[in-house]
Amino acid sequence: MKIVIAGAGNVGIHLAKLLAGENQDIVLIDESPEKLARLDSSFDLLTIQESPVSLQGLKEAGAGSADLFVAVTTDESRNIISAQLAHHLGAKKTVARINNYEYLQPKNMEYFNSIGLDSLIYPELLAAKDIVDGMKLSWIRQWWEFAGGALVMMGIKLRDNAQILNKPLAELGKELPYHIVAILREGETIIPSGSDRMQAGDLVYFMTMKKHIPHIRKIAGKEELPDVRDVIIMGGSRIAVRTAQLMPDYMNLKIIESDMERCERLTELCDDKVMIINGDGRDPSLLMSEGIEHTEAFVALTDNSETNILACLAAKRFGVTKTIAEVENIDYINMAEKLDIGTVINKKKIAASHIYQMMLDADVTNVKCLTFANADVAEFNVIEGAKITRSLIKDISFPRGVTIGGLIRNKEAIIVTGNTQIQPGDHVVVFCLEGMIKTIEKYFN
Repeated sequence: MKIVIAGAGNVGIHLAKLLAGENQDIVLIDESPEKLARLDSSFDLLTIQESPVSLQGLKEAGAGSADLFVAVTTDESRNIISAQLAHHLGAKKTVARINNYEYLQPKNMEYFNSIGLDSLIYPELLAAKDIVDGMKLSWIRQWWEFAGGALVMMGIKLRDNAQILNKPLAELGKELPYHIVAILREGETIIPSGSDRMQAGDLVYFMTMKKHIPHIRKIAGKEELPDVRDVIIMGGSRIAVRTAQLMPDYMNLKIIESDMERCERLTELCDDKVMIINGDGRDPSLLMSEGIEHTEAFVALTDNSETNILACLAAKRFGVTKTIAEVENIDYINMAEKLDIGTVINKKKIAASHIYQMMLDADVTNVKCLTFANADVAEFNVIEGAKITRSLIKDISFPRGVTIGGLIRNKEAIIVTGNTQIQPGDHVVVFCLEGMIKTIEKYFN
């Protein structure tokens, strides 16, 4: 598959490295030699030093023969123009990164489709959704919904008081109301089999239905943790604004921002119920005066990963139950997990999830790259005659590192077992180690 990426910023570089590792034909175009130099020679891709809005530059990059054209510069207008030009030259699919929420409204999406843009991605909005989902349940690390919420996935850190430790999964029961789909242990991602056991300190990913969440909370030993009511956000970024707009009414929010002009702008962008505070969110005396000891969730959204991690550690010392840090440096994500930062937000991985979906030939509704674990999740729509419908699950020879978490049939969620027969029309949620989605899509074609 030929993929042309316009923009060698943080998102573009991350995507180029990720996709180059999957033996795709990758071309990265940017006018800055300094940005292109950030890619070392170990990555198998072509770099073009040209403007992403130059027809000649796009032609040189081969945009006209691209299966997928991705515009992810830091300038929204350039991304839209670049994707339009690529479509004009003959690119099969185009996606542009934006920062204007209005563009995502259905009536506006119709317009962008008409001018050659197949998809728009707003990582800050998607990050805000992940933050809000993560705060709704203080005792989970990650939360994702599939098929409109019929199935949910929860990442939960198990402690010594969990009831399901040190037992082979096969001995926990045959008709459990959940499926353990992945385990992160000391930096290693495990797609478990029946002989695997959960240990204290594991980050465990459960697939279940919403009605069974209280049961999982109990067996995970999380019943004593308080629900989130009061929230403090450090840093008045675009993500912070979108988070404020998406938060449920029962939560109380304070945003601490050090720049006075930005504070004034925040008062215009946020609802009157949001308290805007001018100050340094790392200042213990300020945090104490704003009630940090009675706050259930602390979210660090400055543009510095180290600052966000350290601020969350400080919040935990004040007794905050739920901490969320924006960590854009990929190398720091594992460190954040080891330091017990509850949830990590990374815009690069969010963008990668969206673009991964567009790379697949099978009918895919949703793709997620797990932040901590080296694993991906995909929601496949099963077509008539698909290979996966021909046998029981236990008789299908999936590659090592793949498991099916659950499925939705006629709007009803089903936890999959070895004796499940997948049928055309099912929506199937598949978990696999990072980079294997392209390998398993053949089962759904």
